[in-house]
Amino acid sequence: MKKSLKSIGKMLGFCIVLMVLCSFVYPLALTGVSQLTMKDKANGSLVDKEGNPVSDPEDAVGSSLIGQDFTEDYYFQPRVSTVNYNTYIEEEKENGDYTGVASGSSNYGNSNPDLKKRMEKDLDEFLEKHPEVKKEDIPSDLLTASGSGLDPDISPKAAEIQISAVAENSGLSEEEVSEIVKDNTEHKFLGVFGEDRVNVLKCNLAIADAMGILDGE
Repeated sequence: MKKSLKSIGKMLGFCIVLMVLCSFVYPLALTGVSQLTMKDKANGSLVDKEGNPVSDPEDAVGSSLIGQDFTEDYYFQPRVSTVNYNTYIEEEKENGDYTGVASGSSNYGNSNPDLKKRMEKDLDEFLEKHPEVKKEDIPSDLLTASGSGLDPDISPKAAEIQISAVAENSGLSEEEVSEIVKDNTEHKFLGVFGEDRVNVLKCNLAIADAMGILDGE
């Protein structure tokens, strides 16, 4: 009996030590290290209207790590989002159609007819806004959703084919818009890992700044 109680006591003590380490010590240590070494990223990579990192959500217009929808013709368009980048209207929130923050994909297989319909619809809408673009030149990332539905980046090719329309609708020159894309392009890590990518939010903030939209806010 005494041996059993002693064993139970050891197990309980072991569980308590693990609980303290895993629930308090480790999270606090990880939070402390991240705040010291990568504070902006640890706080969500929030940026203000000028594209500068901020820590106060009240000053933020978005996150460079989380995509958002842009409907104006003078902005670059992001990837398709199955969760619609978590945007909603008050009516959807009130009647329960909006169920809160989410991420994910539709998980449609390549042979699913619903996927084909959705892609054809998005293709037609894109071609309507960009009549100068040939269907076969549209990169796949503009017609496919990311696994999270929150991808903030597009490929350089996806940005390139939008430059003409963005320039025409914004009143900027194609050279100015091309330079904005270049300034907001991140290349492969160490030239090998990942892919070149263009941050849509940062590009559109630069577009808004060049148009003088931010001056009136």
